[in-house]
Amino acid sequence: MKITDAEIIPGGSEQDHDAPAQRPAAALAVVDTTVGGFGSAGAFALLQRGAAMLAASTLVPQAYQGNVANCAIALNMAVRIGADPLMVMQNLYLVHGKPGWSSQFLIATFNQQSARFSSIRYEHKGAEGTPDRGCRAWAVEKGTGEKLYGSWVTMALAEAEGWIARKDSKWKTMPEQMLMYRSAAFFIRAYAPEIAMGLHTAEELNDIVETERS
Repeated sequence: MKITDAEIIPGGSEQDHDAPAQRPAAALAVVDTTVGGFGSAGAFALLQRGAAMLAASTLVPQAYQGNVANCAIALNMAVRIGADPLMVMQNLYLVHGKPGWSSQFLIATFNQQSARFSSIRYEHKGAEGTPDRGCRAWAVEKGTGEKLYGSWVTMALAEAEGWIARKDSKWKTMPEQMLMYRSAAFFIRAYAPEIAMGLHTAEELNDIVETERS
């Protein structure tokens, strides 16, 4: 899915010119021992070493090539949500100056939490093409067996919030997909906010910022 007005977090200036170009996977061995990279001087040193490896690689997105600081942030976020650092780099976007996850990545990360929840599923209501068409995400909490439901997201809500009216809105061309993306984002922030880390999805940021500007 194309993200309008979105770009991967831009690169900076610092580069370790002495570090040989290596595959990003070479940095992953130090991730689990960094404890986020800020727990101690030793952890921070390991984080920097891993970030230098990634920054020297040509396999990471261009915004991270030669940028140790951006790579260090990506490593830190990957440790905190239990994700692969390269996947974090490929799915973290800057939309109108604000960072946001791709919806696919956020859903995939939640679905990997198999010890806590079942995978996200969707319930629909209303006829397609009508304001009453809606979707809500749900999953089962394995510890209790409880079926957890997210908020309903409807086309009427999208219209009221101004998401449909904005220029190049995906709500006009792929409403069913957008209903699932938005309902999943609502669900994850309600039941597993540590995965989103307080960030919206890139699709949400496009809708929110463009609506505020209009």
